Amino acid sequence: MTEDEARDWVRGQVDGVAFDRISRFVDFVVSENQSQNLISPATIPTIWERHVVDSLQLLTIVPADAGRWMDIGTGGGFPGMVLAIAGARPILMVEPRRKRAEFLRNCVAVLSLGGAEVAASKVEQVDWVADVITARAVASVEKLLLAAAHCATTSTRWLLPRGTVDVASLPALCARHQLVFHVKQSLTHPDSSIVFFSPMVSGGRA
Repeated sequence: MTEDEARDWVRGQVDGVAFDRISRFVDFVVSENQSQNLISPATIPTIWERHVVDSLQLLTIVPADAGRWMDIGTGGGFPGMVLAIAGARPILMVEPRRKRAEFLRNCVAVLSLGGAEVAASKVEQVDWVADVITARAVASVEKLLLAAAHCATTSTRWLLPRGTVDVASLPALCARHQLVFHVKQSLTHPDSSIVFFSPMVSGGRA
């Protein structure tokens, strides 16, 4: 996917207002990256494909209006800010690094994203109940499930973009946490996947 193709794909997923906000946010990230390392400098030339599409594709699995969202380890804003701009609100973006959290808060204010909040803390200290939890390549899957367990309910869904996934380890993990899983192919890289966990219902099926 080229950068032009990535922009076109994003334009087809959101309305004009959201697209303009995403474009402004991309500019903010590129500018701020000169002061703090929000994203790898090597990915700036492919920021739309590598970061924006990679974030926004989560809404092809769970819709923006699915309830209360939480993004763990938002970092430079991916996927949390992109999801918030696209309408996944209310959302809490959890980012323990103070300088990055301040950047995110400034972006929320400048882009007028009502319902988007930033917690400058570890997820273990967060008081928030989410219907959907996202985390992009943050810690191991099991560590995430344990760290954010107090923010989940029996109906919470988890969207976890990963690199290579050890699918063989997931059934036992799901059994321990009463979840079922699906692995979705990422749109942005043939070797990347999105692990989608949903609650186990009676009979062991989602």
